[in-house]
Amino acid sequence: MTAPVSTSATAVLANIPSPDRGVWFLGPIPIRAYALCIIAGIVVAILWGDRRWVARGGRKGTVTDIAVFAVPFGLVGGRLYHVATDWYRYFGPGENPLDIFKVWEGGLGIWGAVALGAVGAWIGCRRYGVPLPAFADAVAPGIILAQAIGRLGNWFNQELYGGPTTLPWGLEIYERVNPETGALAPVTGVAVDHTPIAVVHPTFLYELLWNLLVVVLLVWADRRFRMGHGRVFALYVAGYTAGRVWIEMLRTDPATEILGVRINVYTSIVIFALAVLYLVLVRGKREDPTALRGKPRPEDDDDASVDGKAGTDAATHSGAEGEPEAHDEGREHPGSNSEPGSESREKS
Repeated sequence: MTAPVSTSATAVLANIPSPDRGVWFLGPIPIRAYALCIIAGIVVAILWGDRRWVARGGRKGTVTDIAVFAVPFGLVGGRLYHVATDWYRYFGPGENPLDIFKVWEGGLGIWGAVALGAVGAWIGCRRYGVPLPAFADAVAPGIILAQAIGRLGNWFNQELYGGPTTLPWGLEIYERVNPETGALAPVTGVAVDHTPIAVVHPTFLYELLWNLLVVVLLVWADRRFRMGHGRVFALYVAGYTAGRVWIEMLRTDPATEILGVRINVYTSIVIFALAVLYLVLVRGKREDPTALRGKPRPEDDDDASVDGKAGTDAATHSGAEGEPEAHDEGREHPGSNSEPGSESREKS
């Protein structure tokens, strides 16, 4: 939802324009950019996560199977966190509690999405007999890439931006109205006048770019240090929260505060510390590829020869992924990127 900002006119440089709308209609059916971005991010995360899982020795399709549990749990968790921390938007004076179901208007808290999504992933991993930490490592880069894609939805919704700025990459905010009634409609309306009412910091864009940098970090670190046992996921959590702290402090949209500081800043700091602690304490080499096969499905030809080829299959897939070979961790290989004593053993 649109945050209140100064409406004073500012000199326009080479600014970033906002879309004139975030919803289109096919007859009576609304097509919402925010929802499309969320869906696109989920699809990318599943497809890339599945490739990485196979490259590590897991069965093709396992990530999709587990996503059936993790994605709905994550969406519910994200909404619950948002409603809990911004409760006044739904239960304050003059507000409608039923608006908590209007997910299409924005409002998903990443912390709740990860926490409850992890519960769903745990259920799925138990069902298919695969270790949750290894699964989390495989999907971590895809998750934060999905977050980056999802931030484009905030651009269409004209939300999650910062204070006024004169920087050339400032974001233009337009007044949106219902074209039939002329009433203000910040999310569902249309900008009939493209004169900006404010030029602000595009904090959604800052987070998008930061997330992409974390994606690169995760892929590099995983390839270089052969990380396992949830350490890639922990690095994702640490990297994301480190950026979220400074980006959150630039935002001006209404938020619950404690001692004048937005609650998400405190949350980020605590979760960052826990992620770093995990990275320091957890040790162990990457999991044996054969341990990631899990329970066979009816369509799997799961005889002994297939299991015996798990490591070979993983190495074959790794060529397409640019991932490290999933060879026997007990052996040293010429040219291996592993360093003597390198340790391997999760998000918010």
